[in-house]
Amino acid sequence: MHLGLIPFLLLFIPILEIAVFILIGGQIGVLSTLGMILLTAILGSILLRIQGFATLARIQEQSRNGAIPGKELVSGVMIMIAGVLLLTPGFVTDSIGFLLFFPPFRQFLWSALASKVVVQTKSAFGQGQNPFDNQRPPTPEDVVDLDSSEFSEKPNPDTPWNKLNDK
Repeated sequence: MHLGLIPFLLLFIPILEIAVFILIGGQIGVLSTLGMILLTAILGSILLRIQGFATLARIQEQSRNGAIPGKELVSGVMIMIAGVLLLTPGFVTDSIGFLLFFPPFRQFLWSALASKVVVQTKSAFGQGQNPFDNQRPPTPEDVVDLDSSEFSEKPNPDTPWNKLNDK
């Protein structure tokens, strides 16, 4: 999305919501309109909880299996946006929010976005390597046992790290 569209959307969406409120309120009445807004907020929070936890479980499962859960992470972001849109009063934002809760619509968006999403992993151990893969339990040879004469809890005044704080 071009950043120049954001101010336009911040102006256009509330105007559109007000127009839809007036149209629907004129057809079904003010109390019914307010009731629908409250109902969509409650329904949105329930859907956010159910689908959010299910997506989180899928992300954790894929991570445990060593896969990068790119699609699930994007789906989780879409679900979060859907929840925010449903908690925002308005029929236009509610419509978009309900669409984002619909898995086939999220799949359609993922298909459109997948070529633009790049997932990279980095670690201190090298590009894409997991430091916990093939990790073995420590053996007695791995343990270094120091006595009190071999270490000190007093800070070393000659350390170069102290000079960074002086600047």
